Amino acid sequence: MRVLVVEDEPHLRANLVQAMADAGYAVDAASDGKQALDMGSVEPYDAVVLDLGLPVLDGITVLKRWRAAGIATPVLLLTARDLWHEKVAGIDAGADDYLTKPFHMEELLARVRALLRRSQGLASPVLTLGPLALDTRSSRVTCDGELVPLTSHEFKVLAYLMHRPGKMVSRAELTEHIYAQDFDRDSNTIEVFVGRLRKKLPPHLIETVRGMGYRLAPQA
Repeated sequence: MRVLVVEDEPHLRANLVQAMADAGYAVDAASDGKQALDMGSVEPYDAVVLDLGLPVLDGITVLKRWRAAGIATPVLLLTARDLWHEKVAGIDAGADDYLTKPFHMEELLARVRALLRRSQGLASPVLTLGPLALDTRSSRVTCDGELVPLTSHEFKVLAYLMHRPGKMVSRAELTEHIYAQDFDRDSNTIEVFVGRLRKKLPPHLIETVRGMGYRLAPQA
């Protein structure tokens, strides 16, 4: 899953990026509203963490322009303490949730996980498919209760597919959502990751849709 972090304070931005990366996300970062507007308008993010007090363009303006352009990416706003009117304006502009500074990083991560689940109509933080379970809180995958050891990229591919059970996902889409912007992307490596996953997971769980991509097969 790929996330955009928009925060102008360098130390907090670096902490957010590191925490999101440690949680298994591909993370891009922007330091002002204009940069965020441009990146969010062309890159297919799964969620955005957006500070309201940004230079060049404020967060509300950025959010309104995204929504006016039909961009429905889930957005978590970061707001200053006790500025309730900012929270109201943010929700009215199309935000999905907000968090008041200062905050605990674990709460922010939990709210992002919830946004990602809700965007796909999923209720539980543990995604399941037959004997397979992926815990979005701990980034652990188990099969019949046994831990399945995965590399970071294998986990990212599986997590993206499990957030979209039964849906066909192209190699290009997977490439866009498991790598950050500055990563040297190669869609051919997706086939390698899928091949490795198939060796570690139950047979026939990941289907190949010929000429199109992959899909997680329903399990009896």
